[in-house]
Amino acid sequence: MNINTFNAFKSRNYRLYFTGQSISLVGTWMQKTAVSWVVYSQTHSKFLLGVTLFANMFPSFLLSFLGGVVSDRYNRYKLLLATQAASMLQALLLAALVFFGHYHVWEIIALSALLGVINAFDVPARQSLVYEMVNSKTDLPNALALNSSMVNLSRLIGPGIAGLVLEKFGETVCFGANAVSFMAVICSLLLMKLPKTEAKPHKNNILFELKEGFTYIKNTPSIKFVLLMLSVISLMVLPFGTLIPVYAKDIFKGTASTFGVIDSVIGLGALSGAIFLASLKPGLDLKKILTLSTLVFGVGLVAFSHMHNYPVALLFAAITGFGMMAQITISNTIIQTTVDPAMRGRVISFYAMAFFGMQPLGGLLVGGISQKIGVPDTVLGEGAVAVILGLLQFRYLRKRRLKKAAEQTLQQPPVNTLISN
Repeated sequence: MNINTFNAFKSRNYRLYFTGQSISLVGTWMQKTAVSWVVYSQTHSKFLLGVTLFANMFPSFLLSFLGGVVSDRYNRYKLLLATQAASMLQALLLAALVFFGHYHVWEIIALSALLGVINAFDVPARQSLVYEMVNSKTDLPNALALNSSMVNLSRLIGPGIAGLVLEKFGETVCFGANAVSFMAVICSLLLMKLPKTEAKPHKNNILFELKEGFTYIKNTPSIKFVLLMLSVISLMVLPFGTLIPVYAKDIFKGTASTFGVIDSVIGLGALSGAIFLASLKPGLDLKKILTLSTLVFGVGLVAFSHMHNYPVALLFAAITGFGMMAQITISNTIIQTTVDPAMRGRVISFYAMAFFGMQPLGGLLVGGISQKIGVPDTVLGEGAVAVILGLLQFRYLRKRRLKKAAEQTLQQPPVNTLISN
């Protein structure tokens, strides 16, 4: 860490947001852990783990475009308050369902899908509002990196707590704790003092604005490049997380606590990656760091996939988490620092589509493949895909550098012309 690591905390609004969201996210990870454990314990189906991920994320894929337009057209602050309240209600419904006992797995999957619908509107509003919370816009990359630190600190704490709670008190307490945790972020939003926003006239319809956002991305190579790579990573690599319960229960012969430990160690690695990014000096080549992060992610997964020694497997899980979160965070940072403010909500909705939309499809794909070839070989394949993507990114950046150097050479006047002048 250095003096730049916490620059964004100079902004009061961001400090409030960070505090409230940190508490809320611990509850969110407790709920995610409990849902995965309940589904697998009830069904022993790896495929249904993928279906659960699909149900949770695919609605965001379908509706994120609409969420981005709504975020650009209307008050993001009020929209975020509404989505947080709706998420709290979803957690309460889940807790009530499990508390009264007579439930089916499809009901849990349906409530997961409801949360996916809420997230389609929540993510563009929340990510866009961070820009308004930071007083100095030069602190925006730091704020985004701290956001990732917050997410991964909660990922480190939440699953570990969930594992203990699942064994001692059951699923209802995990879901109820998540519902209560939303009060923290709602209170932090109510305490903020954001600049007043004036209502904007809407001359164009929603479909036109969606097309406008797509055209903007198409004509902005730096953003298009990041979104394409994130889409492939989300489809073919990130769904490895759906198979962690199988490692905990079947490969390491553990319990819910084992699952919580593995997930927490991945979160520890991811937290380390986020803090590393928050400490970077301004002006570094983020695309190069993105390439290296993708390679670290892939190598970590390959090493973890067939490791039966539990402590060593945890080490590789941490390396995987480091590379994974660095890759995701830098993608977000490049987009947020490049995008036109008028297009922010719509571009972030495409980011949400790439991140949330591809993962459920990948979850179904990975779940189906793992039934055929086994979990370790599936995770090995996911790691190999990440390594290949990292190498392709490196090749792409090298070609761009050579092309740029050639263009600069052509623009320079010949030496004999300079002498004659």
